Amino acid sequence: MLKRVAPAIGLFFLSPLAGEFLLGNLPITMLPALVALAPLYGGGALLVRELARRTGAGWPGIVLLALAYALIEEGLVTRSLFAPSFAGMDLTAQAWIPGVEMSAWWASFVLGGVHVAGSVCAPIAVMEALVPARASEPWLRVPGLVVAGVLFVLGAVMASAFDPGAYVPSIAQVVGVLVAVALLAFVALRRRTAGTDAGQAPGPWPVLGCSMAAGAVFWLANLASGAVGAWPTVVINLAVYAVVCVLVVRWSRRSGWGLRQMFALGAGSMLTYAWHGFLQPPAVPVAPAADLVGNIVFAVAAVALLAVIAARLRASVMELS
Repeated sequence: MLKRVAPAIGLFFLSPLAGEFLLGNLPITMLPALVALAPLYGGGALLVRELARRTGAGWPGIVLLALAYALIEEGLVTRSLFAPSFAGMDLTAQAWIPGVEMSAWWASFVLGGVHVAGSVCAPIAVMEALVPARASEPWLRVPGLVVAGVLFVLGAVMASAFDPGAYVPSIAQVVGVLVAVALLAFVALRRRTAGTDAGQAPGPWPVLGCSMAAGAVFWLANLASGAVGAWPTVVINLAVYAVVCVLVVRWSRRSGWGLRQMFALGAGSMLTYAWHGFLQPPAVPVAPAADLVGNIVFAVAAVALLAVIAARLRASVMELS
């Protein structure tokens, strides 16, 4: 049984470790916070993957469900999506949209690049590559799926209670989030038949390079958003998402596209997080030396994990050939 659920356990912990610690948002001294973060992040990532794999929705379904997860976390759990200020930032000065009462910059930043790509999709792609023979199969049976759902709810409650003074969204904002989540789930869980395009898909290395280039543009633009400007940064964020989605959709329809390329996309995201961690000021007070040590530890661990998975993928390809 342990062997059967091992990939699920790995995803349960990889999602928060990548999404908060490898990114550099939380220092190594905050590792005990995994008690709350793993159920929220890991439970959410597991639900996204298992629902998509059980329904045959594939990666389009995973991406849409990941966006639904991001809306739940930022709209209902941390309540940052509509907050005038969050984590010391005045969001009303960051491409604020009157009427909607939301920062376009924060929404374009945190929903896509942070949660969809970094917290959900990249960890799923990496863990699926670790078990190539089971990459497209469900990892949990119904009881396990129920446990993941319960853990996610508990994680959401714990994270929500962590800051009782957080912004309280209006009824209209809550309803808007719930409607958007329902629509995303409805579209995501439809079985799709992939079309085909002429030509050969690029190999893993070019895909890895594109993933890291897109990540660099996204993160450097947002790190420099104060100088670039909020609205130009929103345009850059949306352009990065559009380019990546168009390229991946086109490539995935070509001959030769498979698990190695999806792993390259996820690996590129994690490697981007690894260097970003050294530039990201931690969200909680920590000694600079401890912060640096933590960044080194998480970056080395990420590179080692990716190297092991790449070697396993290479071996599996050689066996098939």
